[in-house]
Amino acid sequence: MQQFLDTTLGGLVLGAVYAAFALALCLIWRSTRIVNFAQAAMAMVTTYIALSLINVDVPYWVAFLAAIAAGFVLGAVIERVIIRPVEGKAELNAVILTLGLFMVLHGLTALVFGVQHRGFPAPVSTNAMTVGDTSIGITPFGILTIVVVAVVMAGLVVLFRFTDLGLRMRASAFNGEVSRLLGVRVGRMLTLGWALAAAVGAVAGMLIAGGDLVNPAFMDPFVIYGFIAAVLGGLDSPIGSVIGGLILGLSLSYVTGYVGEHLAPLVALGILMLVLLVRPSGLFAAAAARRV
Repeated sequence: MQQFLDTTLGGLVLGAVYAAFALALCLIWRSTRIVNFAQAAMAMVTTYIALSLINVDVPYWVAFLAAIAAGFVLGAVIERVIIRPVEGKAELNAVILTLGLFMVLHGLTALVFGVQHRGFPAPVSTNAMTVGDTSIGITPFGILTIVVVAVVMAGLVVLFRFTDLGLRMRASAFNGEVSRLLGVRVGRMLTLGWALAAAVGAVAGMLIAGGDLVNPAFMDPFVIYGFIAAVLGGLDSPIGSVIGGLILGLSLSYVTGYVGEHLAPLVALGILMLVLLVRPSGLFAAAAARRV
C-alpha cells in the first residue's frame, strides 16, 4: 500500500511537470495553429538566464519573474524575425523552422554557458514529506509544482473562454484574412501568442529544473512527453493538456514502479499511437461542427 501511495503521488508530480510543458504547446497551437518543437529549447534558455541571476545572489522569485519576462521577449522576437516570413505559407515550413531553431538554441546555449551539469535551486524543500513516522512520496516542491500548473491552466481557460483578447487570438489563428476584415490586428495577436507561450514555457522550465541538475539538454525528454500529453488531452484544450499530462505521468510512474523504467518510453509511445487511432484530436478536444 505504501508503494502504491508513493508511486501515485510521484506520478501526479511527474504528470504536473508534463502538463506544464503541454500547456505551452497548447497555448501556441490555440493562438497560432503551429506546433512549436523549439519550445523546450526556448524554456531551457530562460532557465539558464534565471540560473545566472541566482548565481549572483538575485532572489529566486525575482529570477523566476525574470525568466518569464525573458521568455515573453524571446517568443515575440522569434515570431517577428523567424516565423513571420513563413506565416500563411505551407504549414510544414514553420515546423521545419522550429526544428532548426531547436538545434540553434542548443548550440548557442552550449557555447555561452557550457555543457557541464549545474545545480538548480528550488524555492522550497525537495525532501519527502512525513506524516507521523511515515515518509510519503511527495515533496513541498512537488506540491508547489501542482499548484502552479493548476493556476496556469485556470489562467489559460479564462483567457480563451472569457476575454475579448483570447477570442481575437483564436480568430487570428483560425482565419487571418477574415479577422483583418473585422478589425483584428492579426500580426500583433500572433506575436502575443508566441510571447505568452514562451512565458508559460519558462514557467515549465523553472519547475522542471527545480532541485535538479541542468545542462543544455535537460529539457529534451519533455519535447516528447510534453507533446504526448498535449495530444492525449487535445492540443486545443488547456484542461485536456493538464489531464493528459496527469494520465501520462501516472501511467509512466506505475510502469516504472511495478514493471521497469526501461519500458516507460515504450508505454508512452503506445499511449500516443492508441490516442491517434481512436481519437486523433485528443480525448478532450471539442467536436468540430460543419454545415454542408
